[in-house]
Amino acid sequence: MQEIPHIPVLYREVVDAFTDLGEGIVIDCTMGYGGHSSLILEANPNIKLIAIDQDQTAIDFSTKRLAKYGDRVTIKKGRFSSVIKEILSEVNVADIKGILADIGVSSLQLDQKDRGFSYGSETLDMRMDKDAPLSASNVVNEYSKSELEKILLEYGELRNYKKIADVIVENRPFLSAKALSEIVKPYMPRGKKIHPATLLMQAIRIEVNNELGELKSVLKSIEEAKLPHAKVAIISFHSLEDRIVKQEFARWAKSCTCPPEAFRCSCGNDHQLGKVLTKKPITAQEDEIKENVRSRSAKMRLFQMDL
Repeated sequence: MQEIPHIPVLYREVVDAFTDLGEGIVIDCTMGYGGHSSLILEANPNIKLIAIDQDQTAIDFSTKRLAKYGDRVTIKKGRFSSVIKEILSEVNVADIKGILADIGVSSLQLDQKDRGFSYGSETLDMRMDKDAPLSASNVVNEYSKSELEKILLEYGELRNYKKIADVIVENRPFLSAKALSEIVKPYMPRGKKIHPATLLMQAIRIEVNNELGELKSVLKSIEEAKLPHAKVAIISFHSLEDRIVKQEFARWAKSCTCPPEAFRCSCGNDHQLGKVLTKKPITAQEDEIKENVRSRSAKMRLFQMDL
């Protein structure tokens, strides 16, 4: 019997978002270990699911986990930003009832020490796709001081980014995430809920996997597809991602795209793609946070396409 490795975040809320869909297709842009995918399939017996992931380990696991759903499931390997473009060009967009993207690193990737995501790891990798050319080792050991400062400020939002970049450059090369986190620990912000090196590791991971670029790209693909009635759900784990989703959803809901200073509307006032369903992001309930501490950072925003 296959051991289920973890419960996906916001599992109840995802089911509530994707229920009573009738017939059609749901795209799970970030399949991982099949948690959300299996819940959506169980809740919607007439739905077919197309799942995407770039991690072969996750694909191997989920292929077995979702096998019981037979031809209702199609799994595609690759970065979701590029694969979703292929999917949207191949299917009838009127059949798409939902799109889900759970942005960020999976719990299993964090827990596998050899993947180098954890601050306690003896390696320095952080690639979601093991075949990708850029690793955390490249970033930490080869980036210039100014390049390190940029990602520490933009992706880690670290106030003393210059000092931390100095420390990294002065002490490299680093062979492990553990050694890196120990060296920078005295210069990192301290909080009761997270390890001091968390924001540093986050910044490097975002750079390695181009996470913000991937998110922006998939949102653009969804927008350009002109989906007539799909529900879009994006789960993010830090403020940078959530801000992007919030701003894009707000823009999608606007009918007029003229600049604020325009004297009168000249755009046609017919650009609204649908409506925002979540004024505030949906967050995990207390019992889920107790069972899975990582869920405390999860935020889900929903948008209903209506064209």
